Formats: sequence, structure tokens, C-alpha cells
Amino acid sequence: MTIASPRLLDGLIAASIEAGRIILDIYSRPIDVSFKADASPVTEADRLAEAVLLAALGRLAPDTPVVAEESVSVGRVPPAADCFFLVDPLDGTKEFIHRNGDFTVNVALVEQGVPVMGVVYAPAVGRLFAGGPGGAWEMAVEKHAPGERRPIHVRELPDEGATLLVSRSHATPATDAFRPTVVVAERRVVGSSLKFCLIAAGEADVYPRFGPTMEWDTAAGDAVLRAAGGVVTLSDGTLFPYGKRGRPGLADFANPSFIAASDRRLVAFHGGQV
Repeated sequence: MTIASPRLLDGLIAASIEAGRIILDIYSRPIDVSFKADASPVTEADRLAEAVLLAALGRLAPDTPVVAEESVSVGRVPPAADCFFLVDPLDGTKEFIHRNGDFTVNVALVEQGVPVMGVVYAPAVGRLFAGGPGGAWEMAVEKHAPGERRPIHVRELPDEGATLLVSRSHATPATDAFRPTVVVAERRVVGSSLKFCLIAAGEADVYPRFGPTMEWDTAAGDAVLRAAGGVVTLSDGTLFPYGKRGRPGLADFANPSFIAASDRRLVAFHGGQV
């Protein structure tokens, strides 16, 4: 039985906007940066935004476990469950530190390994994306208040060719070498989970990711993209799974390479698949 509902989605949207408000307040001041055990940066914004999201999820769905990035980094990991939330309070911490605006708040609901609901909020640019059983939407956020929901859907592949998105901070030689079997007309550099959302909104077509990511980095954007008619696949073309634990030699919740796309034709590339 699913817990996904319009009420829950409304709650995730409100919590994400509140987390974004806190992030923007810190963004307006000098940013103090520290480093976690894996050498990745973390700021006060990451921690305070996560506290807001955890409190909100505790009210909205008190019986549902939450896997949150900063909590996991200090060893607070809930037992495995078929239904759980994935939270990245500040996806794109490097973008936040560099003040380029490409950072997001990510909250997703996963059921039976599938991200069935997600919210991605980019507070610096006032764009909020949401997806669930009823489809996908975008909302403008002004003065911390959401505007009207505008339905979004992936686009048909343009005649002139695809727009390919690459990570601002995590591009790899494999990404640079990626050549899908369709024509690529443009390559754009974008940070954080916004890449999933730009494909969902019909502003781009494909995002190959060959570097490391974690489930909380991808689940919310994946949920939005799936709800908008897109796809995220593994190397064999199967859908991207969530709740990955107990794999020899791999960290829990670590993702393999993947391709997010508006169309399955974009998953295949010259030389095979991922």
C-alpha cells in the first residue's frame, strides 16, 4: 500500500521551501565550510536544512524511515524498509560554496525500490519541481511562496538534435567521450539534480553520469523525470533501483553509472551501453 498522496506532496513542497529559506539566509552571509570523512564539503546550510526536513517528515509520515545524507555521514542509518524517504538537504554543496545558484533541496519517497514521489527545489533561482502519481509540475517560488503548478513533460527529440547535460563539478573523461546514437546539437553544463528536472521540463534531453553519486543525490530528480515521462536506466537498460545495501565492496546507497533521458533512444550510445 502506497503512502503517496496529494497531502504528502503538499507537505514535501512546504518543507522544501522552508529548507530553501534557511539555505538562502546562510547563502547571503560568509559561508563556513568544513569537510566530512570522505573529504566532501559540508556547511551549516546542509545541517540546518536537513533538520527542517527531518522534522517535517516526522510530522507528515512518522512511521516511514528517512535516509538523509548528513545523518548517514555520522552513522545514523535506519533499518532497511520497503518504503522510505531519501533526503539531500543541499545537493550541490560545491555550487553553493561557489555561489553559482546551481544547488537544490531534494526529497523523495521510495517504495519497493522505485522513487514514486519527489520534490527538487532550486532556491537561488526560484524554481521548484515536483513529481508523483498524478504527473510532474513546475512552480515558481517568490518570497518563499509557491506559485501555480504548471504541468511539465519531456519533449519529443528535436529535429536538430539532442541537448546533452553534463555535471558542473563532476565531469569525467567517460562523460566527455559519451556519444549517443542520435545527433547531439548542444552540450550544457549544469549543477546538482537540476539536470533531471530540465529534461523533465522539456529543456534538455539526456544526462549521462559516469562518476560516483549516492541515492539521495538522484532519487528526487529521478521521481520528477519519471513522472514527466522520462527514464533513468542502468547499463543494461533496466530502471534505476533504490535501497541498495549490503553489496560487497560498495557503500550502502552508492549508485552505479546511469543515463537519464527523455527517450529510450538516448540510452544507447556508440560502442554499446554504459
